[in-house]
Amino acid sequence: MSRFVRYELRTRDVDAARAFYSDVIGTRDDLAFSTLPERAAAAGAPAHWLGHLAVDDVEREVAELGWQALGPTTRERAILRDPFGSVVALCSAMVAASSSVVWHELHTSDLERAWALYGVRRGWRDTGTIELEGVGPYRTFAWDGPSVGGMVQSVRLPAVHPHWLFYFEVPDLDAALATVGARGGKVVGPFLRSAGERVARPTRCAACDDPQGAAFGLVQRV
Repeated sequence: MSRFVRYELRTRDVDAARAFYSDVIGTRDDLAFSTLPERAAAAGAPAHWLGHLAVDDVEREVAELGWQALGPTTRERAILRDPFGSVVALCSAMVAASSSVVWHELHTSDLERAWALYGVRRGWRDTGTIELEGVGPYRTFAWDGPSVGGMVQSVRLPAVHPHWLFYFEVPDLDAALATVGARGGKVVGPFLRSAGERVARPTRCAACDDPQGAAFGLVQRV
């Protein structure tokens, strides 16, 4: 089964980004930070978190998927844009899994086709659908245990673009959001989600942008 195993922030100022996330979520040694490639920046790409899906054969997957390649493909890694506009990386299945991200949220323009492309093809388990007021169906999924993410057809909404949004757990959401604002980031939320999460009890969540424009999420179990 293919799943996300690595999370890489591609940004313009790596040192500033490391300091920001250390203040907000604490030091996480399993997260990667790299400089946004000049070619991507010149094409208008903002700073962003890039999720890596582990696969058995990167080159075969690229050939079968037919997605848009955003750089050179090697046996170890390929960076691609899916048919609905979200950017994702494929990597060797030998890469050790990261544990920092607790929720994976796909914002897409076509929920059913995205589920077929990611969920069905990857062998992910459908764990139910939540109806989000003003947004629509939110389909949750799991790998080999509790739910680890969801997909929603939200790209039609104002200011929402296709992307994977990755959530980090914090012990005190209000304190973390205050730090985001104080360090120059932006906050959307927080809000309460009561079903389909990684654990049975509700969680408080918030979507944020870091000072360089990369989107990320924060979660507090309540």
